[in-house]
Amino acid sequence: MRSDGRLDGHIVQGHVDQTAICTRVEEAEGSWYYTFEFEPIRNEPGYLVVEKGSVCVNGVSLTVVNAKETSFKVAIIPYTYQVTNFHTFKPGSVVNLEFDILGKYIARILAAQNRI
Repeated sequence: MRSDGRLDGHIVQGHVDQTAICTRVEEAEGSWYYTFEFEPIRNEPGYLVVEKGSVCVNGVSLTVVNAKETSFKVAIIPYTYQVTNFHTFKPGSVVNLEFDILGKYIARILAAQNRI
């Protein structure tokens, strides 16, 4: 992105923060819902998911649905299903996660101020 460009969409870096396990795959009228569970990393503020925030699963930046402390769901449209490795995921599949960078910065700032 150019420095004078409009900031829009998800901001990702391509890092792997940790792994998660696919716990459920649901077909929904030609699309799919995937549920993932992950272990919270203690003493590492910022590894969190926020409803309608972003998360990367195996490098695919997605919008979070049904965010919980240690799990979340994402919706996958047919195009994403076809051109990524989501079509290979099943319960028990291990995936890489990258959490929202803005959320990580905010959480670290709050932790430094002893607010979380």
